[in-house]
Amino acid sequence: MQTKWAAGPGSGILPASLKTRIKTIRRYKTMYLLLFPALIYFVIFKYIPMAGIVIAFKNYNMVLGLWDSPWVGLSNFKDFINGVYFWDIMGNTIIISLYKLLIGFSAPILLALLLNEVPKQWFKRIVQTITYLPHFLSWVIVYGLMVSLLSPGDGLINMLLKENGFNPISFLTEPSWGRPVIIMSEVWKDIGWGAILYLAALAGIDPSLYEAARMDGASKWRQLWHVTLPGIRGVIVLMLILKLSHILDAGFDQIFMFSNTFNQEKIDIIDTWVYREGLERLRIGLATAVGLFKAVIGFGLVLASNKLAKKFDGQIW
Repeated sequence: MQTKWAAGPGSGILPASLKTRIKTIRRYKTMYLLLFPALIYFVIFKYIPMAGIVIAFKNYNMVLGLWDSPWVGLSNFKDFINGVYFWDIMGNTIIISLYKLLIGFSAPILLALLLNEVPKQWFKRIVQTITYLPHFLSWVIVYGLMVSLLSPGDGLINMLLKENGFNPISFLTEPSWGRPVIIMSEVWKDIGWGAILYLAALAGIDPSLYEAARMDGASKWRQLWHVTLPGIRGVIVLMLILKLSHILDAGFDQIFMFSNTFNQEKIDIIDTWVYREGLERLRIGLATAVGLFKAVIGFGLVLASNKLAKKFDGQIW
């Protein structure tokens, strides 16, 4: 294949494709200028700090510094994988993340679909406001609310249980209740905020599609399956890819607040373990190695999910 060349301004001959790109940049220069601060942000705070990855292969000593600390190769990775708690924290992280993905990902879609069927706009706005307000609460405040609701002594839920003849349940300290409390509290906190994006996608569906479906005798269920869900399919796939990239991020802030001596065995995850090893025991090289381990797995999941999305629904992209 021959490359087409064109005369460039003031500098001889340029490839036609490069000349086209230059024209595009000049045409949309305002957009590129708006993009420039975000690009600088990512370079400074995302790409330059990647030089610190070398700590994962060193026995990092703060006195010696980054470059003078001794190299240990893959020793930090081996210490993590061969550690006593490896399978426990990996199991907790994966289980909690999968439950959050299964329930926490589908709950906003279900809420958006239900709100989309509400004919009264004032009622719809009230429900939206009530459901997305918890998103702005910190996990410290959410934990305080959970204590008020779930504490075995004077918690509202346990008071109702005792009034109906049931024994109180120690939701916040019983190991068997650790994961359900973690998952349901996150769903309660983020369901309304997550539904906003799907409601925006639902608003963009052409109403004539519903009219055509009704004329063909389609029931509400058929309209949902053949019009509504395909209309927001692109957003669902995109959000799924973003969720999969954070499959090993089970929520440090939340777990840190809810964990205690009694339930730690069931909800201790990679991030809380790294916090203890890296900041409390100052094993910074090991903590960095685990962070790199998580990043590689997340990157692989993004590539795999993106490839599957293209395979099953190429027109999205």
